[in-house]
Amino acid sequence: MRPHGPILDRRRLLASAVAVASAAVAGSSCGIANGGADRLLRMLIPHSPGGGYDLTGRAAAKALEAGEKFDAVEITNVLGGGGTVALQRLLDEEGAEDLVLVMGLGVLGAVHARTSDVTPPAVTPIARLVEEQEGILVPAHSPLRTVDDLVAAWRRSPRSVTVGGGSTVGGPDHLFPMRLAAEVGIEPRRVAYRSFAGGGPLTSALIGGEVDVGVSSLGEVEGQVREGALRLLAVSGRDRHRPGAPTLTQSGIDLVFTNWRGVLAPPGISEGHRQHLIETVTAMHASDEWQAALARNGWRDNFATGDEFAGFLREQATDVDRTLRELGLT
Repeated sequence: MRPHGPILDRRRLLASAVAVASAAVAGSSCGIANGGADRLLRMLIPHSPGGGYDLTGRAAAKALEAGEKFDAVEITNVLGGGGTVALQRLLDEEGAEDLVLVMGLGVLGAVHARTSDVTPPAVTPIARLVEEQEGILVPAHSPLRTVDDLVAAWRRSPRSVTVGGGSTVGGPDHLFPMRLAAEVGIEPRRVAYRSFAGGGPLTSALIGGEVDVGVSSLGEVEGQVREGALRLLAVSGRDRHRPGAPTLTQSGIDLVFTNWRGVLAPPGISEGHRQHLIETVTAMHASDEWQAALARNGWRDNFATGDEFAGFLREQATDVDRTLRELGLT
């Protein structure tokens, strides 16, 4: 097993980490049975419990178990490096046919925000699952009542407004406020951004007054917003989230931004097992359990599998790299 050291040369990501694994072993069989329920699926989640990756992974695990595709789904939260530590774990287990990683824009962003001399082998894209808006949040007692209030305070003194997010540099909670700042005429490098290990720690920091404004996927903060501990100033997508929470476009800011999450398998698995995983996740996607999870968490269904998902990853990698360069953040 290779060491879990610095990884992932972002300049070579397109040619490697988001490509479909092509070195399938001729004639090899799946490591788990395809006929009835599979014995065990190990699932890596690249962030702390309670965050967006965790919510997505656990919802998928519950739907897979309910569909009797697996006897059990064993979840391991792997923290560190904005998801790159978890990605390295996946790469280390080349050929493992009982392992998947929940990933998304944040993992790609973390890869591009770091440099390394190590080039990973190709991972195996399985499926894109969901798309989700980001929310701009403040504590209940905040004097900021609207996005206009936030922009006005930001323009007066960018460093005086501390923005928290559950992403490291390059992740969605980081990219979104940087794009928002640029859109309203603020130099992104002047934004006072603090990174937290997921939505749970971010929520605690907001309620405790450690940051003035928070940026998070909506599913991670729904409960606190509903209970009144946090207020939602605006959402980043095309659709209004609730009465009183307009989109940025409705607020006069020409910006739409969405996060997404999906599933990868390790490099080197057989083509037969790749197809088996795609078929299994496709069946899960159609299940009542998963459809209920979409509605419960406010996720937009954005399902794509296999080669289509791989092409999307290549496009996203290019976009993230370009964005970080444009914002002067790499």
